Amino acid sequence: MASEASDSQATTPDRIAVWGLPVRIFHWALVLCVILNFFVLEEGRRQHRWVGYAASGLVLFRGVYGFLSPRVYERFETFWPTRKSVLAYLKLLREGRQPRTLSHNPLAALMMMALCALVLLLGLSGWMMSWDRFWGEEWLEDLHGLLANALITLSALHAVAALVEGYRHKENLVASMIHGRKRP
Repeated sequence: MASEASDSQATTPDRIAVWGLPVRIFHWALVLCVILNFFVLEEGRRQHRWVGYAASGLVLFRGVYGFLSPRVYERFETFWPTRKSVLAYLKLLREGRQPRTLSHNPLAALMMMALCALVLLLGLSGWMMSWDRFWGEEWLEDLHGLLANALITLSALHAVAALVEGYRHKENLVASMIHGRKRP
């Protein structure tokens, strides 16, 4: 795969390339969109709407890329959470024996999918608020706010879990989402 061979983040003896540049850009661009729309930009303003649409576009990109990525660790088939894999992982977690994974563990995969679903639902509910049919509908505004609060809550939980899991497995997971490499 030429794209991987030319990647400046290539595998070294002590590190393996896990997250390619497209996934890392997706991740940090989405983080920026969420922070801007929740903490900086005024609700309902043009900038808020466009950042929300950009976040939805990023998630749609990741959805497609999850099937087409040349990197095995970025493909959904590698980490798709099944009922069986989640329950097995929870059992091992309770026993303190959860395995370290190069890609997403089953709970992290569920979190990723929940976060992406929330972003898409926020984009849809925000877009619907611009329709004449739903203009000024309080239930839709309340739903949009509830989804935004759920996204921030799960995002915070995701960040804490990355720090805790990084500590438990002696690996800086935040740094791996910056440079793209993890130890084998």
